[in-house]
Amino acid sequence: VQLQASGGGLVQAGGSLRLSCAASVRMFRGNTMGWYRQAPGQQRRWVARITSSGQTEYVDSAKGRFFISRDNSKNTVSLQMSSLTPEDTAVYYCNAVHPQLRDYVLGPWGQGTLVTVSS
Repeated sequence: VQLQASGGGLVQAGGSLRLSCAASVRMFRGNTMGWYRQAPGQQRRWVARITSSGQTEYVDSAKGRFFISRDNSKNTVSLQMSSLTPEDTAVYYCNAVHPQLRDYVLGPWGQGTLVTVSS
């Protein structure tokens, strides 16, 4: 498995979740890694990304609430989410991403992990 996201679940509005993604060495090493989400009936959209050196970038709706990090020794990338709202309900995916083109992913999409936020 090249990219395996986990950690989703059901949480009440205002709660927190931590997602994790285990990546193969080929997908992870030296690559910018990103988190994406697909809400019901919507297209998959970029949420956050982190370069191999640790620089981060977030979609406006995630700023101040989500925190992306990576462990280069374990080939994992995480997404700490807080102050969750029902609008954050989606299947979350991770992928390696082009350093300049945030919508250009480098790997196959895995199954993702479902996050459901109840009001």
